[in-house]
Amino acid sequence: MTDTPAPRKVALLTAGGLAPCLSSAVGGLIERYTEIAPEIEIIAYRGGYQGLLLGESYRVGPEERAAAGVLHRLGGSPIGNSRVKLTNRADCEKRGLVQPGQDPQQVAAEQLIKDGVDILHTIGGDDTNTAAADLAAYLSRHDYGLTVIGLPKTIDNDVFPIRQSLGAWTAAEQGARYFRNVVAEHSANPRMLIIHEVMGRNCGWLTAATAQAYQALVREETFVPGLGLSGHNRSVHGIYIPEMAIDLEAEARRLRALMDRFDNINLFISEGAGVEAIVAEMEAAGETVPRDAFGHVKLDAVNPGKWFGQQFAQMIGAEKVLVQKSGYFARAAPANPQDLDLIKQCVHLAVNCARRRESGVIGHDEDQNDTLRAIEFPRIKGGKPFDPFTPWFRELLADLGQPRGATVTPSH
Repeated sequence: MTDTPAPRKVALLTAGGLAPCLSSAVGGLIERYTEIAPEIEIIAYRGGYQGLLLGESYRVGPEERAAAGVLHRLGGSPIGNSRVKLTNRADCEKRGLVQPGQDPQQVAAEQLIKDGVDILHTIGGDDTNTAAADLAAYLSRHDYGLTVIGLPKTIDNDVFPIRQSLGAWTAAEQGARYFRNVVAEHSANPRMLIIHEVMGRNCGWLTAATAQAYQALVREETFVPGLGLSGHNRSVHGIYIPEMAIDLEAEARRLRALMDRFDNINLFISEGAGVEAIVAEMEAAGETVPRDAFGHVKLDAVNPGKWFGQQFAQMIGAEKVLVQKSGYFARAAPANPQDLDLIKQCVHLAVNCARRRESGVIGHDEDQNDTLRAIEFPRIKGGKPFDPFTPWFRELLADLGQPRGATVTPSH
């Protein structure tokens, strides 16, 4: 044991896009501190790193502590999110978060010192948590001890080396429920092509898991085939993710045969699938590709679902194309029981780590036999691909009749 002093004040911060874990994680941290270390003061920065830069925070007092359990039943973030990159000075200046010439990291560090924070809990993806680690390193160089403990939030489930990120299971379940209603639109028009665009910039896990969850719902249904409605009309006919190269012509031939037989086609597509081809087309046409503060392509602007619809519509003889996106519906849901259990495990370890001043991102470490631990920040990295050879995904493709070999092959 070291002689590191016990924490006196902790701050909570959520950042990045929403996920079905933020509210519960905030509530769980407040509950756990209240249960085992009620003397520790708690504040929460309003709107993520934006609130930290602006010095805007909530005080978590007795009333908030008593009501923290309510947060397990809510979606979104009770303390607000923002997308702010502390090392992007130009963007921070443009948004009025710092004054011209100021270093955002220094501004954030000085605010933490001013607020007397010695433990910072960040709930976010790899950008959020690595930014926090950089901030802790900056403070350490200036002789201020800050312990940063991250919780991995991303519905993409794409953080190295974490087995399962918080909220991803719920997002898959909610995406399936969303499409359960949308799919009925197949009966609104002959030869309908419905495209379900699922979030997932670099990783197809969420699309694959959503399709698996949706197919389970279809198997639970009872249909009336004699009236022209069967499980085939509501099933998924194709799944396309960033980790797989797609032979459009071969797939179009397969889908055309299904369209001729069942009168509709339902496709699940990751929002990151085909993005390289779309960006290349835009740039070749002289168009500017919009990007966010982190340099990521703004996927709403490139619209992969629409692109796939345009590619397939004529090739399979679709009379109407409907593109629907479940992302905002799924990511703002409250956590389901499976995620609530994972959140509880991670929150309890996070508070234990805080009390012994151990930094890291809490998760099941794939490189250490899936042990739940505080994973060292330098090992945290986003963009972990989904393995398309995962047995349950291979079985899913086989059930759909989608080729797993020559027609659709791994691109990584």
